Amino acid sequence: PYVKISGGISNLSFGFRGVMKIRESIHSVFLQHAILESGMDVGIVNPHEMLHISELEDDIKVACDNLVFNKSEDSTDVMLELTKREKARIEALKNGGGAVEEKKSSWRDLEVIKRLEHALINGISQYIDKDVEEARQKAEKPLHIIEGPLMDGMNIIGDLFGAGKMFLPQVIKSARVMKKAVAYLLPFMEKEKIEKMIAEGIDPKDFDENDDSNFAGKVLMATVKGDVHDIGKNIVAVVLGCNNYKVYDIGVMCSCEKILEKAKEYNVDVIGLSGLITPSLDEMVVVAKEMSKAGFKQPLLIGGATTSKMHTAVKISPNFFTVEHPVIHVLDASRSVTVVSSLLSGLKEEYVTDIQEEYDEMREDYYAGLEDRYFLTFDQAKEQKLKIDFDATPPAPTPKTIGVTVAEASLEDIVPYIDWNPFFQTWELRGRYPNRGYPKIFDDEAVGGEAKKLFADAQALMKEIIANKSMYLKGVVGLFPANRTDDGEDVMIYASEEDREAGKVLDTFCMLRQQAEKESDEPYLSQSDFIAPAGYKDHLGMFAVSCFGCDKLVEKYASEHDDYNKIMSQALADRFVEAFAEYLHRVIRTDMWGYAKDESLTEEDLLKIKYDGIRPAPGYPSQPDHTEKTTMWNVIKAEELAGIELSDSLSMMPAASVSALVFAHPESSYFAVGQIGKDQVESYAGRKKMELPRCERWLSPILNYERD
Repeated sequence: PYVKISGGISNLSFGFRGVMKIRESIHSVFLQHAILESGMDVGIVNPHEMLHISELEDDIKVACDNLVFNKSEDSTDVMLELTKREKARIEALKNGGGAVEEKKSSWRDLEVIKRLEHALINGISQYIDKDVEEARQKAEKPLHIIEGPLMDGMNIIGDLFGAGKMFLPQVIKSARVMKKAVAYLLPFMEKEKIEKMIAEGIDPKDFDENDDSNFAGKVLMATVKGDVHDIGKNIVAVVLGCNNYKVYDIGVMCSCEKILEKAKEYNVDVIGLSGLITPSLDEMVVVAKEMSKAGFKQPLLIGGATTSKMHTAVKISPNFFTVEHPVIHVLDASRSVTVVSSLLSGLKEEYVTDIQEEYDEMREDYYAGLEDRYFLTFDQAKEQKLKIDFDATPPAPTPKTIGVTVAEASLEDIVPYIDWNPFFQTWELRGRYPNRGYPKIFDDEAVGGEAKKLFADAQALMKEIIANKSMYLKGVVGLFPANRTDDGEDVMIYASEEDREAGKVLDTFCMLRQQAEKESDEPYLSQSDFIAPAGYKDHLGMFAVSCFGCDKLVEKYASEHDDYNKIMSQALADRFVEAFAEYLHRVIRTDMWGYAKDESLTEEDLLKIKYDGIRPAPGYPSQPDHTEKTTMWNVIKAEELAGIELSDSLSMMPAASVSALVFAHPESSYFAVGQIGKDQVESYAGRKKMELPRCERWLSPILNYERD
């Protein structure tokens, strides 16, 4: 049962050497059946020469099928005749006047319409301007090229992607080819349009340049107020564009007012909201409520890393959902076309009714679960907190460097620390067991080949970025004397040891504690438990780091109609800054703080967190309150010293940024606070000197009650 099948595919067509079109057609038919039907695992091929089954001419496809399966007695003779025809065509081309350009790939021998389709399906942009110009010379109008071979090719791509036979990186590459082709044709189309209008006595200035009547539908997409993350939104926009939807991407940090204003201006059919940080969830609720008040009828789509079907069903949909204008959570880009096409088709009512019933059931289950779940009072949770014996396991020694330090590193230094798993998740490439994760994904039967290509492209762009220094890393580290407060719930930091002795507090980090009842005797954790009380010389670390330069690179590729490298740049920037955080945390442990100076872990062990201490981030499960970032920024001067800003919703700018607190004690651990009760929220708001309604808004995703 574990046997693998491998073969050198070229042997199959060796007798037809010299006629690549025939050879690759035979290979295409063979591979289609061998891989999808017969379980072939590995084939040795030249990927630059390969033809997709959909590209084969009908007569050649039939002949290849007959030959491979020996279906007819004359199959060899038929193929020989087709080979003669192809040889004659090649010879005629050679003798047809002028020197013939040396062909790098056999598909270049095809006639221009087929070449355009091949370039689209395979994402090859190298020859696109030349081929589009050749097609333009033969076409009656430039528009006919877009409506003909280009859209035909994109329709094939949409079908292949929908059927799971093409993966997201391939789709993005195809979109790049399409955009470049359209960009080449636009000046000719504009000139033709103006000449026609003048001939008809129409003033060209009166023409509506935003005419979008030829699209399958119009979709507005926005990252909500305070959030700067848009890589997922960019991917969805490309995928929808590939399927003939007009996408109006109005950018990041979009206010509710701007979203509704632009939706009216563009008269869109669907509105899509995206967000990464948890405050974005509440902003999406605000948008849904305002859409309802203003009488909007467009379906509302919800997406982004922090979103979920449950949150959409429980918190957002009750404010807007009807059969006419549903609220739908879209898990990833591959689902977006199905959702939008279903909403704009005659099957909308049936499709939406199914989702409405599912969301209603999810809401009922959610609230029933709350009733069944028991929460300790805040006082009870505090009584059962983690009690570390700081005499038996004392705090880490005093850091070598106290205070604030600017941190920098070269991209070359951090490359070994890159965790590539999230990179493949960004591109929606997921291997199946036992080939989940990097590098096992390369062995996956379904996505392994595309994963290898994607990784090779990433390595090439990464080398280019490093050579050109088009991205760079910078951050700030803070290490301070610290003790938890007398009530054990917060952590006070001091500028120096002298200030600690004098009781002069620099600032206070407020923490949250678990309250949901546990079935075991495990303690109810708060990050404050990991810091020793007064009388001990404990310390707290923190850092904020960013990858700069990505925005300029994104602008460059956008101007070149290159969505593939635009998204690749964003994906790499995310990997760079996460690797920088891992690298810097190691420097803190082994040098700046020095409590693990003899640590000798491999990069693989680092990613498995086999070291002492943790680096939880504000806004994440161990401290799910983004407002604690403001305390950190005030203390380490992240904006002044490193140029890392915070938005109104406390999203870090640039988008490729990471911040964290650093705890050194070996008993410190990652955990999720989970849902909390109003008694703790009232205490927390008081300790932070924050008005209760504002505090509840920031903590909305983790409240175990409905706020007013």
